[in-house]
Amino acid sequence: MAECGASGSGSSGDSLDKSITLPPDEIFRNLENAKRFAIDIGGSLTKLAYYSTVQHKVARVRSFDHSGKDTEQDHEPPYEISVQEEVTARLHFVKFENTYIEACLDFIKDHLVNTETKVIQATGGGAYKFKDLIEEKLQLKVDKEDVMTCLIKGCNFVLKNIPHEAFVYQKDSDPEFRFQTNHPNIFPYLLVNIGSGVSIVKVETEDRFEWIGGSSIGGGTFWGLGALLTKTKKFDELLHLASRGQHANVDMLVQDVYGGAHQTLGLSGNLIASSFGKSATADREFSREDMAKSLLHMISNDIGQLACLYARLHCLDRVYFGGFFIRGHPVTMRTITYSINFFSKVTPPPLRRPRATWLCQAVCRGQDPNQYSWGENYAGSSGLMSSSPELCPTQRARSGTFDLLEMDRLERPLVNLPLLLDPSSYVPDTVDLTDDALARKYWLTCFEEALDGVVKRAVASQPGSVDAAERAEKFRQKYWNKLQTLRHQPFAYGTLTVRSLLDTREHCLNEFNFPDPYSKVKQQDNGVALKCFQRVIRSLDALGWEERQLALVKGLLAGNVFDWGAKAVSESWPSTGSRGRAGKPRLAWCHPWPRSLRAWGLLPQVILACNSGPALNDVTYSESLIVAERIAAMDPVVHSALREERLLLMQTGSSSPCLDLSRLDKGLAVLVRERGADLVVIEGMGRAVHTNYHAALRCESLKLAVIKNSWLAERLGGRLFSVIFKYEVPAE
Repeated sequence: MAECGASGSGSSGDSLDKSITLPPDEIFRNLENAKRFAIDIGGSLTKLAYYSTVQHKVARVRSFDHSGKDTEQDHEPPYEISVQEEVTARLHFVKFENTYIEACLDFIKDHLVNTETKVIQATGGGAYKFKDLIEEKLQLKVDKEDVMTCLIKGCNFVLKNIPHEAFVYQKDSDPEFRFQTNHPNIFPYLLVNIGSGVSIVKVETEDRFEWIGGSSIGGGTFWGLGALLTKTKKFDELLHLASRGQHANVDMLVQDVYGGAHQTLGLSGNLIASSFGKSATADREFSREDMAKSLLHMISNDIGQLACLYARLHCLDRVYFGGFFIRGHPVTMRTITYSINFFSKVTPPPLRRPRATWLCQAVCRGQDPNQYSWGENYAGSSGLMSSSPELCPTQRARSGTFDLLEMDRLERPLVNLPLLLDPSSYVPDTVDLTDDALARKYWLTCFEEALDGVVKRAVASQPGSVDAAERAEKFRQKYWNKLQTLRHQPFAYGTLTVRSLLDTREHCLNEFNFPDPYSKVKQQDNGVALKCFQRVIRSLDALGWEERQLALVKGLLAGNVFDWGAKAVSESWPSTGSRGRAGKPRLAWCHPWPRSLRAWGLLPQVILACNSGPALNDVTYSESLIVAERIAAMDPVVHSALREERLLLMQTGSSSPCLDLSRLDKGLAVLVRERGADLVVIEGMGRAVHTNYHAALRCESLKLAVIKNSWLAERLGGRLFSVIFKYEVPAE
């Protein structure tokens, strides 16, 4: 988390440089490629967003021309690998206090070299107040946007695109944060946006919403009265004071009014009867901490009750709280939650990333942000702060936090798998590491111990690069820091899972231009496997029907053993050289998927879905096309199946060893629906165990994997290299 010091804003980029612990280019990343800007300036905080293009490296594969050659004797690999530059889109969101607006605008101006940027979209009251300052500093025209439209369109955007965007805070739970999965239908809902004041909006559809009420008593009230009462001018310092205060020293409670008689009223004696009620009669000074706590309770309770009444009036049972008054602060969330539960029994989820709700529509003006799917880039985003004041005390005590969010535009839209039994209740991950402390400790340690191997593999994948080792070391430090954050704040990016740990690692690798560290390993293994294809097919064809089925299953499971991300596997085979030459069973590694389809005689129609992007040594869609092409040249059954489209190769939209069936490539989902798929086979430890082990489908399913982690095997009641072969039939 980037932190801002206590110094003033100054008037130059240099002052910004001195006032924060992260370099400015870590806050305003990729600024030189910014295409559009949007800014929301409220009464207290500035939220800046910009759309940029990001140039990064991708690993491409291309088939060699083997015409006229004997491929059995050919020692060339099956395809060549090249690393190319690719341009994608990214959304950046930065939040800071208005105190720093001049310094931040100066820094942006000094680094804004893209002369195509002529206009900045602006919303909020500050769009009027600071219009001249913005135009003078940035030499851009300010184009004002409708506040309410930006708010709702942006809120819809993040609810759809950021898994675990909304969470419920429960003080006495372990952990306190419970995140909600993406619901396919987010409407209708009530949005209570708490900035300097409070706005309450009923949202019925993507384009139909209505401002139905609000209050002038909000975050600005807390800050202003708090400054008068405590002489503390900084918002975060005021929150820190409140976290250490005892409001009962200042507030008049029910038990103070009724004594023991409160029990006859059916009320708790600890309920606040009058905020600041004791200050009128007590002849003593009150501590700053107690006054801050009382003030926070007063305003939060008022907002909670107001939200409850509006939700009841409009028959809404889904209430979201956004705005920077909440900012992940436990006392604030606890009080609002208590208040709304007390009056309505509705559990209110705050938004994890409220800053994005204001700006997505404005920054994406000129294009439809819903045309694509977007994903949070964990390498560039700061996380939800810890609820424990003793953790990271400097973050708690200091003001001016620069809060960051980055979202990458994905190549194609992602949607639910049509075969999910109940998309609204589907949870991809088998184990919640946020909730399971033992599992969390184990897996974080596991990823830490594997880091050296990933670094070595990354350097080895780019032997011609002079700076590969330097970039790999930067990757190591970045990912290590993320892991340490997650040890103390496991809820920083939503529900912590093995899948999110893998995704974070991939994002960090990509940031330092390591698009596919296992590309050379896959190239070599695929080449060896293809050379064995015809021999294996002949041996399978010679078997009887039952023997063949058993051999196929054994081969499939044996092929799943080879996982360079698994410690037990990587320690069993040398890191160089062919696994075939290492003297291991050939059947285990020569298992291209089309071989099984060929040996089964090919089902009437088969859709083979592979990763869109690289992850560990899993085959990617582009690699599968080449492997299938080579097999088709050797086998007439596979050749005709591909030609007649009885065998179709598709991409999942995923770049992870795990698989989220609620975020699948739209093309694959459409094809599954059109072809009427009635059997889903999910193969691999990541896809069938870490995720989707409990996934319920509307058709028959087969989940299979080999457990290559001793701790996981023990947790599931088996031993290392135990087999998962889970066949399920949907309930009638």
